Amino acid sequence: MTKTILLTGATDGIGLETAKMLAPMGHTLLLHGRNSAKLEKVVDLLKKVAGAGQIETYTADLSIMRNVAALAAAIAEKHDKLDVLINNAGVYGAPDETTEDGFDIRFAVNTLAPYLLTKKLLPLMNASGRVINLSSAAQASVAPQALRGERFITSDNLAYAQSKLALTMWSIDLASSLGENGPAIIAVNPMSMLGSKMVKEAYGVEGADLRIGADILCRAAFSDEFAKASGKYFDNDISQFSSPHPDALHPGKCADIVATIETILAEKLA
Repeated sequence: MTKTILLTGATDGIGLETAKMLAPMGHTLLLHGRNSAKLEKVVDLLKKVAGAGQIETYTADLSIMRNVAALAAAIAEKHDKLDVLINNAGVYGAPDETTEDGFDIRFAVNTLAPYLLTKKLLPLMNASGRVINLSSAAQASVAPQALRGERFITSDNLAYAQSKLALTMWSIDLASSLGENGPAIIAVNPMSMLGSKMVKEAYGVEGADLRIGADILCRAAFSDEFAKASGKYFDNDISQFSSPHPDALHPGKCADIVATIETILAEKLA
């Protein structure tokens, strides 16, 4: 059975490899990118793949919350059902690290945007659906002031690690609140040091085959091994479900992060 799949950050890195891996399966692919020209090049590439299904493109800058809300609205206008949401888009460093909304770009793109997009699209998803959130082995305790944009973290690595833990924490909290009534919410570390542009720029190394990351995202989206994985964290560095940072296993701390995110979004989207 073909599915409708939204993949963010589909023009580069793991996202592009995931799109290439999904294309021959015949699913309806909703591909997001920040650059419309790059998106069209991806579509041209995928349409040549044998078995490719319908492909749609959506352009949005996920560092700006009103654009994230508009992206969700555009998808909901065209589709009444979404089977899989892969929140892949992510940022490690950027020339301008403060967004138009006043947030650190890592928290905006890696934490706030996927949360908002997921919450807006939940009405299109049923209990058989899956939300796959791209986490990381890099996780560090979240400073609420940094999440709110009230304090800037000078270290790219620390800001990134905090944003990825915050993503993992809201994934676990949302999975718990939805229970069996909503889609599975699964956080996945696709593998450390894969050969993405992000890794090359951050660490100056070529990295491992990106298809390793794409493969685990596809497995998480479709395979039976993830059917009962809502609220869990899969660490592809060790090829198994594992415990994330201890903060993510503390329900009170997770709830506090979600409450902070909700307050932030309510203020920005008012």
